[in-house]
Amino acid sequence: MSIKERPLTLNLSLIAVFATLVTVSTLIIQIPVPATGGYINVGDATILISALLFGPIIGGVAGGVGSAVADIISYPVFAPYTLVIKGIEGFISGYISDGKSAVKDLLAWISGSAIMVLGYFIAEAYVMGLGPFPAAVEVPGNIFQAVLGGIVGIPLSRVLRTRLPSILTS
Repeated sequence: MSIKERPLTLNLSLIAVFATLVTVSTLIIQIPVPATGGYINVGDATILISALLFGPIIGGVAGGVGSAVADIISYPVFAPYTLVIKGIEGFISGYISDGKSAVKDLLAWISGSAIMVLGYFIAEAYVMGLGPFPAAVEVPGNIFQAVLGGIVGIPLSRVLRTRLPSILTS
């Protein structure tokens, strides 16, 4: 069922619940990257789940807002960049996935992950002001985070699609 076919209150509830889940999953497990002060987290799995299950709007808003709130709590300088980067990641992933095809789910994950890795590379190079080297140090961690997101997010989404009522999923 598309976002237009679901009641507004249900859509708002899904956004609130998944934004909260993204925040919590981002904050609960953090692996520090000492070279830049950033961290690796499992929030991308939750963004991917929200995007694959509920589509681009819910995936984008939940991913952007949930991740930005986590950054406000733990690393505020990146919150505005995170809002945009993770929002686009969730939106693109939800847009590409059709809710049925495993191939489209993989393509959605790869596309969203590429946006996240590239987006943070650009943002970190800009914020740190030291050129591309410190930002390049974060790339392997961001790739690891993206791979973890896909390993957890895709299978869980596929299982949840068969368990959730059709009014919820896109």
